[in-house]
Amino acid sequence: VQLQASGGGLVQAGGSLRLACINSRRTFSNNAVGWFRQAPGKDREFVAAIGWNGGNTLYADSVKGRFTISRDNAKNTVYLQMNNLKFEDTADYYCAANRRPVPSSSEYIYWGQGTLVTVSS
Repeated sequence: VQLQASGGGLVQAGGSLRLACINSRRTFSNNAVGWFRQAPGKDREFVAAIGWNGGNTLYADSVKGRFTISRDNAKNTVYLQMNNLKFEDTADYYCAANRRPVPSSSEYIYWGQGTLVTVSS
């Protein structure tokens, strides 16, 4: 599994971005995928996770109702649609693969590089 996250950028508060996590080595249709983020000077925190078939999703309270995680296994891609972005959403966003969708980063085996999301107030 080799994950690549993309889609970050600079956006004004209230705007939207869609992040993508692609597994470039092989299919990860049997893996759950999680999104995490880390702001400067802060610990990495859980954002959202999705089960292997997309039927099980989990969100951090801070993003519920604003972010949506989804996946297209035919494209080996997991998406994170982020709407109504806030300044406090500014962070490096990482995707990771695991056997089940859980909020604990220590349980994730495979990690991609981060993609930076900057929200201007």
